[in-house]
Amino acid sequence: MKMRILLALSLLCPPLVAHAFDVANYQVIDLSHSYGEKTLYWPTSPSAFQKQELANGVTDEGYFYSAYAVCTPEHGGTHIDAPVHFSKGGRSTEQLVLESLMAPAVVIDVTEKAAADRNYRLSVADVEAFEKAHGAIAAGSVVLMRTNWSQRWSDALDYFGDDTAGDASNLTFPGFGADATRLLVQERKVGMLGIDTASVDHGPSQDFIVHQIGAAEGVPNLENLTNLAELPETGSVIVALPMKVEGGSGGPVRVVALIPR
Repeated sequence: MKMRILLALSLLCPPLVAHAFDVANYQVIDLSHSYGEKTLYWPTSPSAFQKQELANGVTDEGYFYSAYAVCTPEHGGTHIDAPVHFSKGGRSTEQLVLESLMAPAVVIDVTEKAAADRNYRLSVADVEAFEKAHGAIAAGSVVLMRTNWSQRWSDALDYFGDDTAGDASNLTFPGFGADATRLLVQERKVGMLGIDTASVDHGPSQDFIVHQIGAAEGVPNLENLTNLAELPETGSVIVALPMKVEGGSGGPVRVVALIPR
């Protein structure tokens, strides 16, 4: 009997080495901006990133010790939007389904169109052209819109199109289009949208329709991404884990991409 139990346990719990994850088999790309004094926030944000030193030096006992207090609005820097951000009753940050935050990614490159039109919006034709070249976008995928806007990150005026504090009525930058968003979240059933600009909605938007459409379907957003030029159009996996804030509408997130070598 004892031998049978041991055999059953061995079948249920095979050696860990058989399932070991070797990061050396992947190229790891950081898709997040650092948080600091120069982190960009929506123009109407009442505050920005704050870091207060609590300790930084050698203690009386002779060892080094440092600690800081940090404070930030949810929606600034590289961050995630939970569905409740634009959908009453939608999932809050701690309720996000983990599987939706770790998923295969596709990158739709519209850099040339965005360079020609600061307010360019991803179209249904862009999605269809991508699918003609790479096949249908699978349900649960993370769809990343690459505009190369992150190259403007150090210049708030260039990044937003207007740097008037407290005023978001004159912004100009690319985003997703409403029809393309409906195709992606309602028909393709993608798991998440992401972009390397300040918002999945283009700068002039006042109704944030892309946020509304996605949130109604339970789809989170990743905003202010960077380094999308380092990703292939297909074949990478995104990991985007925000702080688990109870009742949060979003928050800072460290986003990484894994690309098989």
